[in-house]
Amino acid sequence: MIGSVVVVLVIVLAFVFGLLRSVRVVPEYQRLVLFRLGRIQGNKGPGLVLVNPLTDRVSMVDLREQFLEIPHQVAITKDNAPISIDFIMFYKVIDPTMSVVQVRDFSGAALNIAATTLRSVVGDMSLDDVLSKREEMNGFLRVRLDEVTERWGVKVTNVEVREINPPPQVQEAMTRQMSAERTRRAAVTEAEGQKRAAITVAEGQQEAVILQAEGQKQAAVLAAEGERQAAVLKAQGLSGALEAVTGVARQIDSNTMLFQYLDALRQLAASPATKFILPMELTSMLSGVKQAVEAISKAQNTSTTTNGVASKPL
Repeated sequence: MIGSVVVVLVIVLAFVFGLLRSVRVVPEYQRLVLFRLGRIQGNKGPGLVLVNPLTDRVSMVDLREQFLEIPHQVAITKDNAPISIDFIMFYKVIDPTMSVVQVRDFSGAALNIAATTLRSVVGDMSLDDVLSKREEMNGFLRVRLDEVTERWGVKVTNVEVREINPPPQVQEAMTRQMSAERTRRAAVTEAEGQKRAAITVAEGQQEAVILQAEGQKQAAVLAAEGERQAAVLKAQGLSGALEAVTGVARQIDSNTMLFQYLDALRQLAASPATKFILPMELTSMLSGVKQAVEAISKAQNTSTTTNGVASKPL
């Protein structure tokens, strides 16, 4: 009885174990490569996959993008300069069946292919190009590696060079060159600064001269305007004075002018000079004096007669 129970228990356990080995759950990012009696049956998944544990053998392949670090490799450049380079290779399986059937150890094969490809690419470039054209070198490596890995069902998506170590003597030369370049840039920057400063000073002096000339111009204009206004006012004053003199002269009669002539002759006679300059109108002036005297005498007689007539009634 106990023996039969043990046999049943063993059968049940074997069935459960066989069932567990027969049922595989394949994630979305993986594929199951199925071999039945040694023959390839293709890819299975994702999802639930049933296999025969007695006749089937499976291999899981990851479809996600992965990377492989290539350690430092010493390569010789086109101009015979040894240089140490390491880089990272990114790849992705695009054909799970070929990645299992065509290559046994992809990582090891990729390391060796990457090392030889790196030496080939660097050998076609000079040291200056290797140091300055890193993106171009990355592109060459990616294309060369992709040509090899394509037959394995693997796609090289990207290659990035991480570190480039030139020889010590080259590093020293690069340091000296960098120092000289920085010195040159400093000299150029200083000269550019002096040039801009000189331009700024010249522009300032130019603006100062322009402003000074503009100020002198405005001052001259204002001075001329002041002189013009002063001349106008002076002319207006002189014109007013002449008008006043003319008005007074019009009110003076000939007798007054005659007396002025006589007074001027009296002062001339009283002067100690021995030479006298007499106007040509002296004769007419004397006749005027005679007429004036007669007029004064006639006026006095008329006044006396008037006084005598007035006194007789008394």
